[in-house]
Amino acid sequence: MQLGLIVLALYLLMLPVTGMVPVLRELTVGRYPDLGEFAQHLFMSANMLGALLCVPLAGLLSDLWQRRRPIIAGAFALNALSLFMLLQDWSYPVYLAWRFVEGCAHITALSLLMTLAADHARRRGSGAVMGLVGAAISLGVASGAPLGGWLGNTGAERVLQWGTGLMLLLTPLSALALRDLPVGRSHGGLGQLLRALPANRPLLLPYAFAFVDRLTVGFIVSTLSLYLSQVIGLDAGRIGLTMALFLIPFALLTFPAGLLSKRWNPLLMMLLGSAAYGLTLAAVGLVPGASIPGLMFAGGVTAALMYAPSLVLVAELSRPEHKALAMSGFNFAGSLGFVLGPLTGGSLVSLFGSYTPAFVIVGGLEVLCALVFLPLALRRRP
Repeated sequence: MQLGLIVLALYLLMLPVTGMVPVLRELTVGRYPDLGEFAQHLFMSANMLGALLCVPLAGLLSDLWQRRRPIIAGAFALNALSLFMLLQDWSYPVYLAWRFVEGCAHITALSLLMTLAADHARRRGSGAVMGLVGAAISLGVASGAPLGGWLGNTGAERVLQWGTGLMLLLTPLSALALRDLPVGRSHGGLGQLLRALPANRPLLLPYAFAFVDRLTVGFIVSTLSLYLSQVIGLDAGRIGLTMALFLIPFALLTFPAGLLSKRWNPLLMMLLGSAAYGLTLAAVGLVPGASIPGLMFAGGVTAALMYAPSLVLVAELSRPEHKALAMSGFNFAGSLGFVLGPLTGGSLVSLFGSYTPAFVIVGGLEVLCALVFLPLALRRRP
C-alpha cells in the first residue's frame, strides 16, 4: 500500500513539469510578447536553478530531522501555490521567481519520495522497489508532454490549473497516508552528517552516471530536436512521434530492468546499458533520417537498462542515516547534467559547424564513462 502511494505520487508529480513543454511558447511570449530568445529560455532555467540550489538542503534537512512525510507534504503545498501564482499577472522577473519556487518544491518532493521508497527497499529489495520508482518517473515524463499538449489546445493556463489541482490533491494524501520508517540516526549532528556523505566514495559512481545520463537527455530535448527539424526536415508531429519511440520503451522497461538487477550485477548492467546507449546516440548523427526511429527505440531500451540499476546502486550504497542526502546528491548531479546538456550541444554544433560531431562526442561520453568504471564492475560481486 505504502509503495503504491509513493509510486502514484511520483507519477503525478512529474505531469505538470513535463506538461508545460508543449505550451512553453504560450507561457512565455504568449504572455510577454516583447521577450527575446534568452529571456524565453530563462523560464526553464529558473525552474532548474531552483532545483539545483534546493535539493541538497532538502536532503540535509530530512536526514537531520529523520522525517520525510511532513517535508513532502509541505513541498506539495508549495508546489500548488507556485503553480497557482504562475496563473496571475506579474512582471516577468516576479513570474520567474515563482518558477524558481516551483523548482524548489518539485525537487524536494521528488527526492524525498525517492528516499522514502529507498527506505522501504531495505525490507522489499532494492531492485523491484527502485525499478518501480524509475518506471513511475519515466512514465510521468512520457505521458506528461502529450497530456500538456491536449490540455493546452484550450489554453496554456489549463496546464497550470490542472497542475495546481494535482498538487492540492497530493498535499493531504501525502500528509495523511504516507508514513515514515524508522531509520538510523546521525548522533554527531550536522557536522558528522556533512562528513559522512563525502566519506561514502562509492556513491560517486552512480552520481557520475547520473550526471552524464542527464546531460545526454538535455542534449536530446534540445540539440536532437533541432537536428530533426532543421536537418532531417520533420514537422512537430513527427518529432513528437520520434521522441515517443525513445520514451515509451524507456518507461515500460525500467521496472523489468530493476527486477533484473536482483539477479545480475547492477553495476555491470549500468555500464553495459550506458555503453550501448552511447553508441546508439552517436549513431543518430551518422545514419540517414529513415534509420533514426529504429535507433531511438533502441536508445529507449538501453536507457532503461542503465537508469534502473543506477537507482538501485544509490539505494544500496547509501547508509540509512544519510539516505535523503545521498538521493539528493543523485538528483543534484542529474539536474546539473541536464542544465549543461543543451549548452554542450549548442557549443559543439557552433564549434564544428555540424551536428554529426556533437552526436559522436556526447554519445562517446557515455561509452567513456562505462569504460572507465568497467574494471570496478568486473571485480564487484553481483
